[in-house]
Amino acid sequence: MKIANMNEAGISRRNFIQRSVKGAIGAAILPTVLGSCSNWKGANDRIIVGHIGVGDRGTGELMTYFLPLREAMNIAVCDTFKERRESVANRINQFYKENNFTSEQCKSYLNMDELLERKDIDAVHIMTPDHWHVLAAIKAARAGKHIMLAKPLGLSFPQNLILAKELKANNVKFHYGTQQRSFKHMQLGYDLIRAGAIGEIGRADVWAPGPGGTSPVCNEVPVPAGFDFERWSGPAPLRPYCPERVTNIGSWYTYDYSIGFLAGWGAHPLDILVWIVKDKVNGNYSCDATGKYWAPGGLYDNIQSWDANLKYQNGFEVHFASHDVAGTKMLDHRELKESDGTTFYGTKGWISLSRASAQSDIPEINKKLNNFPKNKEGWIDSENNTMGSRFLSVVRGKEAELCPLDEAMISDTISHMGDIAIRTGRKITWDPQKGEVVGDMDANKLYTREMRPPYHV
Repeated sequence: MKIANMNEAGISRRNFIQRSVKGAIGAAILPTVLGSCSNWKGANDRIIVGHIGVGDRGTGELMTYFLPLREAMNIAVCDTFKERRESVANRINQFYKENNFTSEQCKSYLNMDELLERKDIDAVHIMTPDHWHVLAAIKAARAGKHIMLAKPLGLSFPQNLILAKELKANNVKFHYGTQQRSFKHMQLGYDLIRAGAIGEIGRADVWAPGPGGTSPVCNEVPVPAGFDFERWSGPAPLRPYCPERVTNIGSWYTYDYSIGFLAGWGAHPLDILVWIVKDKVNGNYSCDATGKYWAPGGLYDNIQSWDANLKYQNGFEVHFASHDVAGTKMLDHRELKESDGTTFYGTKGWISLSRASAQSDIPEINKKLNNFPKNKEGWIDSENNTMGSRFLSVVRGKEAELCPLDEAMISDTISHMGDIAIRTGRKITWDPQKGEVVGDMDANKLYTREMRPPYHV
């Protein structure tokens, strides 16, 4: 029996970044990927892309999802850290120079509004901290830019509705950054379940990593030169600065900026749930949840561990939990116990889909799900670098939106209902038609964030 955690099966964020950098370097010498300048279409035929947020993750996706693509030209980056934005712009320019590409010089920006004002930019790749996601996307939609937006979605449901309105009003394509839909074994699982291979689906288990470690104390120090902390904070409250606050981990685990891994990693397996059984999870449901917080006294104040049970009016049930809970309640049937995944239970059997494994209790289905290349540890080698090309295909109109906003709103709201149920300590009911928790004003306040002036939508 093999057990995977966040540092195994190629699923840790750190491993992703390391692979991203290596992939970008390798791509620079692969003519089959990049081709020579003569193999490229004219510059006017390329999709011009700007990148908002170029930290570790944003840079990793830029280098693997976009930079090697013949049909893209990356000419603008934006970040609140001066060293980041200038370094990444220089790397892009160097990459194009070394590979003899005809391209404008990539420019760096502190203010995303200046990037969005450029008429030559067709699309943006948004990889900011969570609390900026929807606000940045609204700005981009109003500027007429097609959007690839990092998960999770947002912190305020009314802002989600504004984004939906702006996408429609400005004819903007949307692409949610939950890349697991592009994995071949996930696509096979989708096809099998939708074709009725395991019968009528009545319930699902969903699990994701709950973060560990110790919460640091935030001791205020001066903001370093070259970093705009006020702009980084944006619509969130302006708190005392300390370096721990503005790291990926700091923003993931602090309530001012996110609701933690409930949404930050839960977005992946919940997205697979919505993708496959959207018709069952787009109605009213109740949520009863318990959870644990970080120990008091430190910076982190999000929920660290959770156990949520959702019951839909149509009878469908979802059990959504952190991996520490899932390990004792939801993974006993799996031979490969990955730290995130989605299991669908039907009248004929079950199928369980994770980032690097897929299993079923039906032998012939299990054989199909495992007929993919695997690494030496036995994990499926997923193609992580296809989301950029899929996004460009969506922008060009060659395929429908792979990860549309309405589905992102469904999956993201499940995370918020778990968070709200734990914070209020009571069972709640979500009505997606009204966009509110039924009969609970205090609960609804937790899904509406006030924006710090002058930031607004």
